[in-house]
Amino acid sequence: MYPNLLKPLDLGFTQLKNRVLMGSMHTGLEEDKSGLHKLAAFYEQRVKGGVGLIVTGGFSPNLRGRLHPFSAEFSKIKHAKAHKVVTDAVHRHGGKIALQLLHAGRYAMHPFSQSASSIKAPIARFAPSEMSPRQIKSTIADFANSAALAQLAGYDGVEVMGSEGYLINQFICKRTNVRYDEWGGEYQNRIRFPLEIVKAIRAAVGEEFIIIFRLSMLDLVEEGSTFEEVIELAKALEAAGVTIINTGIGWHEARIPTIATQVPRAAFSWVSEQVKPHVNVPIVTCNRINTPEEAERILASGQADMVSMARPLLADPAFVLKAEQQQSKLINTCIGCNQACLDNVFKGKRATCLVNPYACYETELTIEPVQATKTVAVVGAGPAGLACATTLAERGHQVDLFEKSDRIGGQFRLAMQIPGKEEFRETIRYFANRIEQTGVRLHLDTPVDASMLSEYDEVVMASGVKPRQIKIEGIDNPDKVVDYQTLIKDKTPVGEKVAIIGAGGIGVDVASMLTEPSHQQLDDWLYEWGIDKSLSHPGGLYPYPDAISDKQVWLLQRRKGRVGKGPGKTTGWIHKRTLEKRGVHLVGGVEYQSIDDQGLNLKLDGQDAHLDVDKVIICAGQESVRPFEQQWAQFGDKLHVIGGADFAGELDAVRAIRQGTELALKL
Repeated sequence: MYPNLLKPLDLGFTQLKNRVLMGSMHTGLEEDKSGLHKLAAFYEQRVKGGVGLIVTGGFSPNLRGRLHPFSAEFSKIKHAKAHKVVTDAVHRHGGKIALQLLHAGRYAMHPFSQSASSIKAPIARFAPSEMSPRQIKSTIADFANSAALAQLAGYDGVEVMGSEGYLINQFICKRTNVRYDEWGGEYQNRIRFPLEIVKAIRAAVGEEFIIIFRLSMLDLVEEGSTFEEVIELAKALEAAGVTIINTGIGWHEARIPTIATQVPRAAFSWVSEQVKPHVNVPIVTCNRINTPEEAERILASGQADMVSMARPLLADPAFVLKAEQQQSKLINTCIGCNQACLDNVFKGKRATCLVNPYACYETELTIEPVQATKTVAVVGAGPAGLACATTLAERGHQVDLFEKSDRIGGQFRLAMQIPGKEEFRETIRYFANRIEQTGVRLHLDTPVDASMLSEYDEVVMASGVKPRQIKIEGIDNPDKVVDYQTLIKDKTPVGEKVAIIGAGGIGVDVASMLTEPSHQQLDDWLYEWGIDKSLSHPGGLYPYPDAISDKQVWLLQRRKGRVGKGPGKTTGWIHKRTLEKRGVHLVGGVEYQSIDDQGLNLKLDGQDAHLDVDKVIICAGQESVRPFEQQWAQFGDKLHVIGGADFAGELDAVRAIRQGTELALKL
């Protein structure tokens, strides 16, 4: 079914069993006290699931290259010995694994950072010191030392992180390299650093060891590399001894989304396709490839020799195995939300996955068959109820899942209708198939009351949320006011001028939905973000004008300060920039007065104001739905409340799915 994806790849001295590379992901386990054992279990699950080649999270080759003061380093014999638990776990199942070597350069979050030049990164706290020629040569030797230690630890190869704006990328580009010695100036001098690193590693490890180089093919920053320069470096890397060239897209400081759910699937495979004809080593493409069908299309069309998937294998460790067994409908698809993976890492927490709470908790969350079968009623088929019901049934309980509407999905069914969040549909598809697979008895169009649940051994209330009601004069005017749920479900016409009350995640989504250009294809998306598909401008950027929406939209919040970021730590800026580009008015410090036939009356900075709008949309948060709550006490300890019914708050599917799963593992 997927002949190109599952086809072995011959590297000469070794063979990969398929074309799937598990891309590098930092999980937080790298620094955890017992993290390497947990990391071993994490990778073991993925290699059992069929991955051809795993690349670890980034490890620094020396002290000053660490991203944070206590970030993982791989530079000593003791590190190699400690990592044997990881490589042994992978090799037990015939897998292959490469250690990523990453020097943070000016991205380091400590005062000892170094770079090609002393130019502070916009996302860093400290300006780096300029590396002396002696320090450069010492760092090259450190990369080679780490590679040799990786070989000693049992790794099958290393990946040299030369993209995303880290140290090696900082030497390559004029943006960050203003040196005048043999390591700066002309392009041939600026690429000496990566080439000398690869040569030193190859000399240290011999010919039968995989060297992957993560090459920044599209910097997406000003004064980035030109396409001609990218090709020149790719050819030189091949001559220097790399085995595989992996694609890197965008620097971390680039103000263009590259992996979030708003990015179309396989949005950058055309970049790898342009590089591939110029070299003979395998080319890996990456970013937003989350289904075997998409991966097969890329490989069949010749855009790349391998596909890199990181978060999709966080979401489902058995991704490849399910594709091989023609069970792709059972793949738990990555929705690109970043909410539990990247957001967690940037908060200093352990990464996991919104749709797969077992990710990075393989040693702590395990599914065990039940000792005694119980009858369980789960009320509500939103994310929390679906996760709970299917896990309970998988363990062996008899489960009835009740849903008052005519379909499953809850808030995800609303979310998937927001442009850029269409991937949420995949989670609903996954759970629909899981219901069938595990034998959950699903009852749609079935409101429940206390009498229906009295005979069950356990009752799980996952009844979700509803829009929060607010008190404003005129709020009950049906011609002028609509809540977000009704708007999304009924496609309510809103006219040309709209005021949105509430600038949390829901308000931001609604503003994005109302201003989304019609029939947007990949080329339209690239154009909107100023990405030069012709690759004729340095860094792949072109100053396209902002696309102003034909609707006038005001996104309002009571709180003063920044408006429009939404809840995501790593995606909030994308939402805000999108709204700004489309001309949405972002207004904070608003005091709502009344709604009348002419629009919304408010106070702004103490002054009366009026917005002449056709529709006012209420996005002021949620309230828990708790049917027959006054009778809950009769169920005693057998009643369990999860998800939005437990706490409405901001929409938090991470908590809902995890709460549902953890409860199911305990009952």
